[in-house]
Amino acid sequence: MSALEGIRVLDLSRLLPGGFCSLLLADFGAEVLKVEDTGLGDYIRWSPPFYEGAEDSAKSALYLALNRGKRSIRLNLKEERGRELLVELVREYDVLLESFRPGVLDRLGVGYERLRQENPRLVYCAITGYGQDGPYRDRAGHDMNYLGLVGLLGLTGERDGPPVQSAGQIADIGGGALMAAFGILAALRERDRSGEGQLVDVSMAHGALSWLAMVAGRYFADGVPPRRGGLELAGGLICYRPYACRDGWVTLGALEPKFWQAWCRGVGREDLIEKQFEAPGSEAHAEVERIFLERTREEWQRFASEHDCCLEPVLELEEALDSELVRAREMVVELEQPGVEGGVRQLGVPVKLSRTPGGPAGPAPVLGADTHAVLSSLGYSAEEIAELERAGAVAGPTAGARGSFLA
Repeated sequence: MSALEGIRVLDLSRLLPGGFCSLLLADFGAEVLKVEDTGLGDYIRWSPPFYEGAEDSAKSALYLALNRGKRSIRLNLKEERGRELLVELVREYDVLLESFRPGVLDRLGVGYERLRQENPRLVYCAITGYGQDGPYRDRAGHDMNYLGLVGLLGLTGERDGPPVQSAGQIADIGGGALMAAFGILAALRERDRSGEGQLVDVSMAHGALSWLAMVAGRYFADGVPPRRGGLELAGGLICYRPYACRDGWVTLGALEPKFWQAWCRGVGREDLIEKQFEAPGSEAHAEVERIFLERTREEWQRFASEHDCCLEPVLELEEALDSELVRAREMVVELEQPGVEGGVRQLGVPVKLSRTPGGPAGPAPVLGADTHAVLSSLGYSAEEIAELERAGAVAGPTAGARGSFLA
């Protein structure tokens, strides 16, 4: 039995934050039904790169990476009968996840207050840029905008350099998807006690701000505004930085004195021990830089095996994905995907449960693949489903559907 078996989730979200949140839930056994529109559905279906030969609405590598193990139904929420069907589904489900701007579903008549009347046990999670209230409530935004507004982007990079964007979407995933998954599980746990659901209001901006807990805590205590390049754990100490070596880069994380001492003694420079907490730009920093340039990345890896000093290489993505570290804990998995010859490779599940481990529940669905089956489970006959399709309230899978991420 899976950890979340029996939990049913309606996912009305699009793109990354909601998709990653419901992916986590699906990987641990929740039944996730993507509720997509009767047009092109989730925009990420049409985001390149594409797998050659896959079904037109399930060939995007990005879409497949976020939507394995889910089902898909197409509803037109701009039509009354489409909204009525959503209400019927809500009565049968535990969670509704959406990522529209605040008020969109309220204006359609299927917002939280309306849906909780139909299902008081419903956990309704809304992921937005800035939350359901506040001065930025109605503003559009993306990951970089949120990080800029909460101070995280401004603290990332070298002292005199520009802000540096992360390769991973910190606000979308860390501030949005992970906070939403936690909020949903917390609300479900509370529902076990009270019998009632509630609204989970997730702001990606504020979720990302929480990543600065230690930085903000220090500022609140000493009143000294932190600046880019000055944070101890963001390049502000010579003992805790990336360094160029002869053929690449390595990371030195010798924050505790014992690790710094091990590195200094290993390179025969005990005179640097007392310089551990000096800042970049110092003479000691220049010496450390020079020492790292004397060896290759492989030579530094051997050094780290002999001297316990928190030193590791900076790997390119293709190296990381093929590394023993990743393979040993099954962080790359291979899945069969209809229409994709040879299947697809994706990242595995990072959380390991001892009794009820998670894992991919199946391939990602073609757009509207489960419309007929879901409606049949609600008691609709084939004739009634055909009538709903003619009325434009629903749509099933469409052969040859094509779209553009930028449309």
